[in-house]
Amino acid sequence: MGKLVVLMVTAFVDMAGLLMVLPLIPFYAKSMGANGFIVGALVSSFSVAQLVSAPMWGRFSDRYGRRPALLVGLGASAMAFVIFAYANSLWLLFAARLVQGAGGGTVGVIQAYVADAVEPKDRAKALGWLSAATNAGVALGPVIGSAAFAWSIHAPGLLAAGLCSLNMLFAARFLGESRDMVEAKAHAQKKGRSREAVLHVISHSSEPAPRLIWIYAIGMGAFTGMNAVLALFLAARFDVTAKTIGFFYMYIGIISVVTRAGILGWAVDKYGEARLARFGLTLLAIGLATMPFMHRLADPAELAARLGGVLPVKFMVTLPFLPLAAAVALIPLGTAFTFPCVTALLSRVIPSHERGLYMGVQQTFGGAARVFFPLLAGFLFDWRVELPFLVSAALIVGTIVLGLGMEEYTRPRPDVAKAA
Repeated sequence: MGKLVVLMVTAFVDMAGLLMVLPLIPFYAKSMGANGFIVGALVSSFSVAQLVSAPMWGRFSDRYGRRPALLVGLGASAMAFVIFAYANSLWLLFAARLVQGAGGGTVGVIQAYVADAVEPKDRAKALGWLSAATNAGVALGPVIGSAAFAWSIHAPGLLAAGLCSLNMLFAARFLGESRDMVEAKAHAQKKGRSREAVLHVISHSSEPAPRLIWIYAIGMGAFTGMNAVLALFLAARFDVTAKTIGFFYMYIGIISVVTRAGILGWAVDKYGEARLARFGLTLLAIGLATMPFMHRLADPAELAARLGGVLPVKFMVTLPFLPLAAAVALIPLGTAFTFPCVTALLSRVIPSHERGLYMGVQQTFGGAARVFFPLLAGFLFDWRVELPFLVSAALIVGTIVLGLGMEEYTRPRPDVAKAA
């Protein structure tokens, strides 16, 4: 438990530092003469670097240990924040984003660290706590960054770099090596192993580990694609503006944190990772499928007049969004149940000496989905508003089929139980 707490603190501070600077990137870039395409390229460059680096970090952590990989990644992030703080040209902003994305490829390393440190039956709960800490960083980071920006243009980057450096020192002081590294070093990965693992997922999609990686990637892509067009959808249907869009993301974030921190552990104990993952995918599919059919209710003032009275102000403000709130709530609930359980299942169907490798490969496929699905969602949205949500929901239904029968791969084998 002590090691998990250290990892949660590390993940929280790392994500808070990242989100301190992320919302400011468009403003910095536009002040240097960038157009919308360049701003989009800056945002996507992080995912590209993370996509390329994730398998490398996984292989590195399998060979040399989780702790060195995590510390090097945090150090790279601190350097990127310093570059960002003093960037006075677009190429320096790109350099900061690429270095930051490469350092951010340690997500798979942290997940492998948790899988090493926690018993198999507790991994989904532990990963849920880890993602709850990450989501808390997402909620607090932008607020801290905006406050720092009011003080100085360099302050957000320098503050993020300082936090990242302290985070690295904290991890170096309190985080020991994971318990499986002796065995992992005996099975050190050979060159090209990351590429082989990626190709194995593509060519052997019916095997348990590739199936889980495809479930993760498609689910992550559907969620990211929804986020890409959510503001456009809300503006078209509910007259939401830039001043009010943040409340919807805060609503999603609160549900996600509460579910992962307070409900996920109990649900895993009661239903198991495989069944709970399918339940989460079902909720996600329903949420995505019902979103495009949500419309603003009748104007509250008009409704009040029909009822012969005046509705309370709070009721008048929230009433038009009640159906939307119900549909939106299913999405963070679905992702909160799905992603920790799928990652926990993946950690159980692969050998410990390849855990970092395949967790990194999972992040590679997830990163590719985060690049592809927003482009697809934007294209479909221009064609017809409902299509991004309906296509994503249909793909999620396909992942439910992929997850059928996954329980048999996680049950203790009779020969292993007898040996124990």
